[in-house]
Amino acid sequence: MKHSKEAIAKIGIINFINTAPVCETWKRTVKDQNWEMVEGLPVALSKKLADGHLDLGLVSSCEYARHPKKYRILSGLSISANGSADSAGSVFLFSHVPLNQLDQASVLLSSQCETSVALVKIILEEFKGINPDYIVGDVGSVEMEQHKACLVSGDDALRLVATSTYLYQFDLADIWKRETGLPFVFEVCVVREEFCHQHQGITDEIHKELLRCRDEGIDAIKEICTVAAGRIPMPVSSCVEYLQTLEYDFDAQKQRALGTFFDYLMKRGEIEEDALPLQIYSNLC
Repeated sequence: MKHSKEAIAKIGIINFINTAPVCETWKRTVKDQNWEMVEGLPVALSKKLADGHLDLGLVSSCEYARHPKKYRILSGLSISANGSADSAGSVFLFSHVPLNQLDQASVLLSSQCETSVALVKIILEEFKGINPDYIVGDVGSVEMEQHKACLVSGDDALRLVATSTYLYQFDLADIWKRETGLPFVFEVCVVREEFCHQHQGITDEIHKELLRCRDEGIDAIKEICTVAAGRIPMPVSSCVEYLQTLEYDFDAQKQRALGTFFDYLMKRGEIEEDALPLQIYSNLC
C-alpha cells in the first residue's frame, strides 16, 4: 500500500445481516492495519459519520440525503431490494388490520433506521392516502403489539416474521416496487468529502476492496450464511434465500430509484433540494 501508516481510515458498516456478504468477506480477507471497520446500528453510524468519527461507510440512504454536501456516494455498491411477492424482505410493517384501516391508528416506528421510517410514511401517506398516529419506540418491548401496526427493519424483522401474532405482514420494498416500478435502495456507501479530498488514493484503494468483497461475498453466499445465520438465528438455507433476494450493485436503475425516493422526501419537506443530483464518486478503471 502507498499510503502513510498514520493515515488510519475508519469504515462504518451497518451490522444487519443484509451486509454480511460485504462485511464478512472484508473481515476475512482485508488485513491492512490502517483500515478499521466499525459495525453498528444505522442511526448510530450515521451520527458518527456526520460528526467526522468515521471516514466512509455503508450506511442508511437517508444519511446521504440529510447531508449531501458532506458526502459523495461510492459507485457500484448498495443494499437494495427489487421487490417481489416471493422475496424474503427485511423491512416490514406488521399490522393487526389492512393498510386502509390504519388512518389515525397507532403505528409504532423503530428509532433505529431513518430510511425505513421515511419509506413507510411515503407508502402510507403518499401511496395510500392515510395518516396514522406515529409513535417512536422500542420495537422489542412488551407493549409493541398494543399498537395497530409496527414498523420493523433489519435483523429484528427477520426474527419477528417467524413469531409475530400480527395478522398482516407488509413487505415495504414490494409495495414500493409495485407503486414505482423501481427497486428500493436502503443503504449506500458514502465517503466524507473532506476525507476524499485529502486521501484520494486511500479512498480509491478502499473502494476497490469493497467492490471485491461485494463480488466475492455474493459468489460465496452459502459460506457467508454459515457464519451469519446464527445471528438471527435462522437456518442457513433461509439465510441464503434471504440474501439472494437482495442486490448489491448501484446501477443506473438504482440511482434513478434513489432519486425518486429523494424526490418524495423533498416534496414532503424532509430534505433539501441539493440532495439531487446524486454526487457519485468513481475513480476506478
